[in-house]
Amino acid sequence: MDFLTKNIDQTAAELKTDLSQGLSDVEAQERLKRNGPNRLKKAPKKTVLFLFLEQLKDWLIYVLFAAVLITIYLGAFMDAAIITVVILINAFLGVYQQRKAENAVEALQKISSPKSYVRRGGKLKEINSGQLVVGDVVVLETGRMVGADLRLVESVNLQIEEAALTGESEPSEKDAALIIKETNAPLGDRKNLAFMSTTVTAGRGTGIVTATGMETEIGKIAGIIQSEPDEKTPLGQRLDQLGKTLGLAAVAVCVLLFVLSWFQGRDIAEMFLISVSLAVASIPEGLAAIVAVVLSVGVTMMSKNNAIIKELPAVETLGSVNIICTDKTGTLTQNKMTVDKFWTFDGLFQFGNEADLGETAQLFVKGMILASDATLEKGESTGDPTEIALLKMCDDLNIDRAQLARETVRVAENAFDSARKMMSVLIKNGNELSVFAKGALGNILEKSTKILKDGTAIPLSDMLRSEIRKVAEEMSDEALRTLALAYREVATVPSRTEMEQDLILVGVAGMIDSPRDEAKPAIEKARKAGITTLMITGDHAHTAFAIGKELGIAVSENEVITGKELDEIGEDQLMESIGNYRIFARVSPEHKVKIIRALKGGGNIVSMTGDGVNDAPSLNAADIGVAMGITGTDVAKSAADMILTDDNFSTIVKAVEHGRNIYQNIRKAVIFLLSCNLGEVISMVVALLIGWPAPLLATQLLWINLITDSLPAIALGMDPGDSDVMNERPRPSQESFFSHGGTLQVVLGGLLIGAITVFGYWYGFYEFGFSPMDQDIPDEVLKNARTLAFLILVFAQLFYSLALRHRTKSLFTIGIFSNPYLIGALVLGVVLQLLVLFVPFLQDAFQLHFPDAKGWLTACGLGLVPLVFSEVHKLFKRILR
Repeated sequence: MDFLTKNIDQTAAELKTDLSQGLSDVEAQERLKRNGPNRLKKAPKKTVLFLFLEQLKDWLIYVLFAAVLITIYLGAFMDAAIITVVILINAFLGVYQQRKAENAVEALQKISSPKSYVRRGGKLKEINSGQLVVGDVVVLETGRMVGADLRLVESVNLQIEEAALTGESEPSEKDAALIIKETNAPLGDRKNLAFMSTTVTAGRGTGIVTATGMETEIGKIAGIIQSEPDEKTPLGQRLDQLGKTLGLAAVAVCVLLFVLSWFQGRDIAEMFLISVSLAVASIPEGLAAIVAVVLSVGVTMMSKNNAIIKELPAVETLGSVNIICTDKTGTLTQNKMTVDKFWTFDGLFQFGNEADLGETAQLFVKGMILASDATLEKGESTGDPTEIALLKMCDDLNIDRAQLARETVRVAENAFDSARKMMSVLIKNGNELSVFAKGALGNILEKSTKILKDGTAIPLSDMLRSEIRKVAEEMSDEALRTLALAYREVATVPSRTEMEQDLILVGVAGMIDSPRDEAKPAIEKARKAGITTLMITGDHAHTAFAIGKELGIAVSENEVITGKELDEIGEDQLMESIGNYRIFARVSPEHKVKIIRALKGGGNIVSMTGDGVNDAPSLNAADIGVAMGITGTDVAKSAADMILTDDNFSTIVKAVEHGRNIYQNIRKAVIFLLSCNLGEVISMVVALLIGWPAPLLATQLLWINLITDSLPAIALGMDPGDSDVMNERPRPSQESFFSHGGTLQVVLGGLLIGAITVFGYWYGFYEFGFSPMDQDIPDEVLKNARTLAFLILVFAQLFYSLALRHRTKSLFTIGIFSNPYLIGALVLGVVLQLLVLFVPFLQDAFQLHFPDAKGWLTACGLGLVPLVFSEVHKLFKRILR
């Protein structure tokens, strides 16, 4: 029902209620039973088991399951257990993170259950808002939360704070008598309605409940959140694709070797075991756990920098962000009004460039205070935010409000209403009576006949009116809201009508919801990093543009589009033209989601920043939703992927920097693991193609893959951040791990590692006077060759991890010891190899023998080759750049 277009009597008749008596208790109970309680429906809650199984729906996990079955078949039960533990750790981490994040709709319900005064059977009762039904007559008063959507039937100086729903920083002035013709008017313009979960800041009123639960405006938001589909993050998509590719590669390697062995006449059973072992070796079993560990470390680091990440993959997605959509109120601005300047005919007073207050300026400030009802004591305030700003102005100018209150008495007043857009008070100071009126400049000018200049009242001419309006326009261009003050002295107490006649205009104040100090430099830093900042707000286009221009978001009004204009654009057309806009003004929650989807449809990775209930659907729809931790509503925090504990816009940019570095670290780990695995595959395939015995046994391959590779990979994931990462453009969402030379790194690294392993294996035979092609090779010689191949492979992989710390920078530029975790991983890797060689039962299990000094020298020397080659390659890249 479009109750905003109906009058009060039509609304009451349609909802079958009596304005003076309200519903009867019996009728209220019947309606409650018929329509259900006034609560928001919860999204079906996923069980822990469901969440756990969801974590296993991943191609890389499927491959790991295959690895478990193969290792069990091989009899390597310890290896199977290790892989299983990897799978379980990954799954439990995912479940823990999802359980940790509260459901957005639960938070909506939590804030939507206040008490309400309701008229039932002619009596005023206080009930839980959850018991409200359509047709109830609800009484509103200052400080009360609105319990359901209402069509107002009475309003006396009624103002309702709707910032969390509409994005407007100023309370909305309500007028029950108003009838709005536009059925699709923005929420902020529906002056005859009140909405669930908003707060009355001034005045009083009465309304008829028109909608409850999911039918309310906040309920529609809850519905949008529930209907938004879950999408895999870019990292999840890349890992999924990598898992499929590796799985196919593993099968191909297994089939290739098995067919090769068949034609070579080798023992089929033996070669089956070796081929499936190599297939397992080609899969980086620890990758899923390593990624989880790297992301967890990133989450911990970011929490120390005031950014709480609720889901691990969101860390990496942050690094891909190329568009940050931000709300204005409370995000780019402080969500509190302040007086920036005020003007009288004696001159302009600008805060920050203070001068002594003249007589007219003092009258202006004191008059504004005397005509205000707000309170401000020791930082605690009540009342209208505009009036609180006036009190703050008085304190900033060192005017003693307490003394002013002692010297004056308010004799009479005309309360503010939306029709007059002004209020006036009659003040007695000793034997003098004065009227002070404040309000919208146009309305004050209508009531004024003179202006105050140099302490003298002079007639208000058309020329002077034009001058005043020009001042107001200049303030408006600076995103300032204007508020005028007029006064007159009277001999006797006038009537209410006479109080607002023949006034003398004193001046005009310019007020603003000031931008945050850190917002502009953060936006500029983001721009240099290739990230575009867009403002999406419920505020008016003119105000939004003025703030956006000051912050460097937009330079032309052509870059501004309103919600009404968005309604006239189809989704396909919006997707094509959305790049032309930087500011979206006067938008609804539905508009915000429409904008996010259009941006994502263009291939962008989008972050949405906000703090209000109205931001929740768009936070949920964005790739990364970012909520403010201090001023943000529970709804926004629950719908977001990241929460800023300091409400600092610049923290978002820092988080993007963290995200980029974390992605780079994950990329290093992936390239390292695949280089190592390729080296293992090459060494095995080449040796078997030539007709040599297998250089490595199944247990040796699994040891290297599960233990030796994993430690440096985790350490690479904890590499310190690159200071130049924010000089790069954001990654395209479809970019693979192997872009920017990643494929070449894997291939070159794998070829080098494989080549030196094959050479070392051959040398292990040669130094004892044998050839790998010989038929009767003593077991000791074969053990020697395999031990040498084993050690060379391990050392080459450990040392090669140092080369992968940066794509172009030298290891010496970065600092050999700048990543203590990697140094520790290398030392531990060497110690583990020594244990395998020194401990008798391990030596027997892996069929190794302790090498002599020459063997150690050969293993260490050849193991350094990939690192040295990589450093030389990077040197040439730097020279040729």
